[in-house]
Amino acid sequence: AALSRARALLDGLNATPNELRARGLCVKMDGVRRSARDLLAYPGIDPGRLAALWPELGVLAPTIAEQLQIEAHYSGYSDRQEADIRAFRRDESLLLPDNLDYDAVAGLSTEVRAKLGATRPATLGAAARISGVTPAALTVLLVHTRRRQRLSA
Repeated sequence: AALSRARALLDGLNATPNELRARGLCVKMDGVRRSARDLLAYPGIDPGRLAALWPELGVLAPTIAEQLQIEAHYSGYSDRQEADIRAFRRDESLLLPDNLDYDAVAGLSTEVRAKLGATRPATLGAAARISGVTPAALTVLLVHTRRRQRLSA
């Protein structure tokens, strides 16, 4: 509960690039307001530095402040990972043609071609569950299948 309240507090404190520059923080001058939570992701900006701008942050318990800093630091990575997961879930149901010639798919290794040819997965998700089929191979398969669908449409 304390962490949720602290997140809400950080989200509610924000400033324009001009305001931040005037207070000694170097941010991109793009006109975008940044919350205190956004600023924690910047190198060299920690809860102590933000408390100098917003004194109400000075009451955060050190463990809460540390957790917020860690979350902010890794937020870009976790956002990207969540986007990748959503994209995979969207694409895992992509049907692979029954007559797909895996030997004609440029970019697949000989091992992956052999495994896909022997297994003949019905969907991209099924192909992903085959041992040795790499994320790169899945991407090649996705692009090949979509290109083939566009050409036949």
